[in-house]
Amino acid sequence: MKNRISMVIMFMATIIFALQSLTGYAQDDKSKRPSPPAKVSDQIGNATVTIDYSQPAVKDRTIWGELVPYGKVWRTGANEATTFEVSTDVQVEGKTLPAGKYALFTIPDEDEWTIIFNKEFNQWGSFEYDESKDALRVMVKPEKSDETHERLTFEIEKDGEVEFLWDDMEVEFSVVAK
Repeated sequence: MKNRISMVIMFMATIIFALQSLTGYAQDDKSKRPSPPAKVSDQIGNATVTIDYSQPAVKDRTIWGELVPYGKVWRTGANEATTFEVSTDVQVEGKTLPAGKYALFTIPDEDEWTIIFNKEFNQWGSFEYDESKDALRVMVKPEKSDETHERLTFEIEKDGEVEFLWDDMEVEFSVVAK
């Protein structure tokens, strides 16, 4: 009788462990998040530019000035901080950004945005953003987009323009390989 009880306990423990493992796997599947992961990579001159981000959706919300407040550091996406990686030194809006991987943050405003490349790329959102770790900051002007974009999307153009589009907004900055 004792052996049978031990076997039942072992069997139940195995089932519980298996179910926990499957639950953990499902939680690690980032594609099932409300803001799924996306990645874009392309060549600009001799530099490979890669942007790894999550795509929040508009979902009938007011984005600019409400969901994404003006004047505050934003992760420029959702979930983990968006990363911007360059294989060689580049010029961003005429300023040098050394080869490497960075968190890409922004400070949106109605008339001008600050684009921030921060050396601490492995972080969740912008909750632990530290300005002292900024590698580069540049200022750009946002534009109204000709079309509405439900999901945040980054694009890398062959002419060196990097842009992101979300809702009715388009923000771009120039990248030139050194």
